[in-house]
Amino acid sequence: MGTDSRACIAALSFQLLGERRFSQSPISHKPSAHGAFIMKGFASKFDWMRYLCIHCHFYQPPRENPWLEQIELQDSAYPYHDWNERIAAECYAPNLAARILDGQHRIARIVNNYSKISFNFGPTLLSWAAERAPDIYKGIIDSDRDSQKQFSGHGSAMAQAYNHMIMPLANSRDKATQIRWGIEDFSKRFGRLPEGMWLPETAVDLESLDLMARAGIAFTVLAPHQASAVRPLGGEDWQDVSGGKVDPTHPYLLRTPSGALINIFFYDGPISQAVAFEKLLHNGEAFAARLTGAFAESDDGPQLMHIATDGETYGHHHRHGEMALAYAFDLIEAKKWARITNYGEFLAKSPPAWEARIFENTSWSCIHGVERWRSNCGCNAGRPGWNQEWRRPLRDTLDWLRDSIAPDFEALGSTLLRDPWAARDSYIAVILNRFPESRQRFGQEHFLRPLSDAEQVTVWKLMELQRNAMLMYTSCGWFFDELSGIETVQVIQYAGRVVQLAAELFSNALEGPFLERLAAARSNLPEYGDGANIYRRYVKPSIVDLEKVGAHYSISSLFTPYGEKADVFSYEVKRLDYHTGEAGQLRMALGQASFTSKVTQESEILTFWVVHFGDHNVAGGVRKGDGGGTYQDMLASISGAFERVDIPEVVRLLDRRFGEKTYSLRSLFRDEQRRIVRIILSSTVAEAEAAYLQLYDRHAALMRFLMTLGTPMPREFTAAVEYAINGLLRRAFSNDELDAERIRNLLREAQAGNLTLDRTTLEFLLRQKVDSLAGRFAADPSNLTKLQDLHKCLTIVKQMPFPVNLWAAQNHVYAIQGRLYPRLRRRAQRGDERAQQWLDQYVSLSELMSIRLPA
Repeated sequence: MGTDSRACIAALSFQLLGERRFSQSPISHKPSAHGAFIMKGFASKFDWMRYLCIHCHFYQPPRENPWLEQIELQDSAYPYHDWNERIAAECYAPNLAARILDGQHRIARIVNNYSKISFNFGPTLLSWAAERAPDIYKGIIDSDRDSQKQFSGHGSAMAQAYNHMIMPLANSRDKATQIRWGIEDFSKRFGRLPEGMWLPETAVDLESLDLMARAGIAFTVLAPHQASAVRPLGGEDWQDVSGGKVDPTHPYLLRTPSGALINIFFYDGPISQAVAFEKLLHNGEAFAARLTGAFAESDDGPQLMHIATDGETYGHHHRHGEMALAYAFDLIEAKKWARITNYGEFLAKSPPAWEARIFENTSWSCIHGVERWRSNCGCNAGRPGWNQEWRRPLRDTLDWLRDSIAPDFEALGSTLLRDPWAARDSYIAVILNRFPESRQRFGQEHFLRPLSDAEQVTVWKLMELQRNAMLMYTSCGWFFDELSGIETVQVIQYAGRVVQLAAELFSNALEGPFLERLAAARSNLPEYGDGANIYRRYVKPSIVDLEKVGAHYSISSLFTPYGEKADVFSYEVKRLDYHTGEAGQLRMALGQASFTSKVTQESEILTFWVVHFGDHNVAGGVRKGDGGGTYQDMLASISGAFERVDIPEVVRLLDRRFGEKTYSLRSLFRDEQRRIVRIILSSTVAEAEAAYLQLYDRHAALMRFLMTLGTPMPREFTAAVEYAINGLLRRAFSNDELDAERIRNLLREAQAGNLTLDRTTLEFLLRQKVDSLAGRFAADPSNLTKLQDLHKCLTIVKQMPFPVNLWAAQNHVYAIQGRLYPRLRRRAQRGDERAQQWLDQYVSLSELMSIRLPA
């Protein structure tokens, strides 16, 4: 789950988790006729009786703007662009290269945790990683392949119901599509069919399990309190295991009402709780001991000790948690306390000898079942005086919207598609690959007849209508405490996209009744009022159409030169004509371009005109393309007025040609808006910076004298000096060549004046510098000059009054241990002077980076 969502497990009290084990009768561990047919592989002779599996549920709520298909800037994630990027740096990447330290806190080894754990990644998160963090994405996919080699051909990756919808609260159609999309997304990315599937929040009902089983899923993982009763296969009497008393060390077979079979693993609740909330990850040795101490001495058959938590526990929620995980694995394997495995392998070795019943409509993160996602059940983060009464009207409103569009979707879809709902199920192939070949295959399978371009656009809009109608049920929208939170606004945005598409497709004015219902959801914060106000405040301004894309393109074109073809988020722009002009402070752009949605294929030729009057004053207009003569007349009249610098005439022509609807910097999408504002402010900021630096330079001696007297500096002086010192350090860290003496002097000045440094920004800049130099060195490791440059930089880093994250740089330097370092060491031993120089620098660099060299 995302940030703070690990609170889900804490909501489950120890009383509910109860005792882990129930009194067992002797059971057979031989393959069972009831379970063997859905096992991959075969049962083998046990060379181990104690097995360990750690499952990590990696997930972030989809954060993409529904119209742009990209995540916009999130200031709360600073210094990163957004929370996905930040959590990737804190968790997803570190688990690919986790450190195992020696007794002197040096890096002894770097290991890949993914190759040893069981894991699932939310499909929407993997979609982001594939585009924005390709190295991490590749590492995850490769780790699953590595795990197949370790675990008898069974990959450790599990699928997940597509967009983290709470399955028991979904209708039957959505459940089936979520499972289908989850399987197909997994197969496309991992190159194999999934054996297991993770249920979002482990929220379970028999219908979902039945659909999973019939789709070929062999197993899932649930919390211990979700088990109701168990009995031996072939037995008659059920044993009550409510309250978390189920034995988690064995798999169980569950028979659905239709007769389908699926295996269930109930994880160890108390240890999972300790990992997530009781600081068990603060000590890797204690973690290993707790894991292996859970085996029952009295059980002489194979046992599986397994836990399940949010994957973000290892590094994001608990800093360096990935190191505790790596150390625990290393210690357990070295001491032979247990054999590391995954669910698929253990199931093949030890098919279930018991069957289970479950409590339906339960989850791992709500002691009231699944009420956290539809009512004010009391599960929350504990803000005093707040309530979550808004959850019910929000869900009711979205249910109404989903059910309102279904008949029209079916009616219009049936005129173009063989089966609109079957087409929706298959649409995942287009989502995964929006190239023409994928759309063509979809059309061959589902189009009722050859469709015109306009009819195909209608089909893609119908499919996007349904995609967003499922995305609006992403669980995080209800998980947290407040209606105006970013996760809840996100699901309302998806609903806004549904409302927009329904209006375009069916001419249905759903926005009014939608807002009437949404108004029943009340915020805890008076300034937000209700859901309807939040929609108007955050969602309505975000709604995008082709005209708004045209406005963005035209305004940003004054600040960013575009080529003949350009991508603007999820839109393609082909320039047909473009003219610019400058007159004094005025700048102008006028032109025509074709704008096409990569998602729906909707396309329009638009004419645009934008004028920059100076500073932040920008005005522009957009309208559908004119014929050649009309456009040329407009071009002539506007150009004439502009050349005369006749500003009133320019404004009058803008109004006459483009109507009253004009666009400004407020119309830009957030990232580009922020970038252009920085450009506009750059001269003003430079003036302010120069003034502060001048004040600092003129009065530095006086300020130092006041410090020696112990006299507090005037606040005006302190502000000026802090701004100046931080600005000078930022500049120094950004220079191609680091001036060590200059940096040291600035740091001494800051320390003497007890000044506050902008540590977050300075650390990030210095980290980027180190990473850049380390990358250059790794690309040409025998180059002594590049090694010396990196060494010099690290010497400066070690003098900083704040820690600098050296993770990426350490990876580069550590990798050279196994390649170039042994060769050059042998050459140095034979008397090669240059090799000795390189060796001396590399040894010193390794010491600076706390990396242990092999003996």
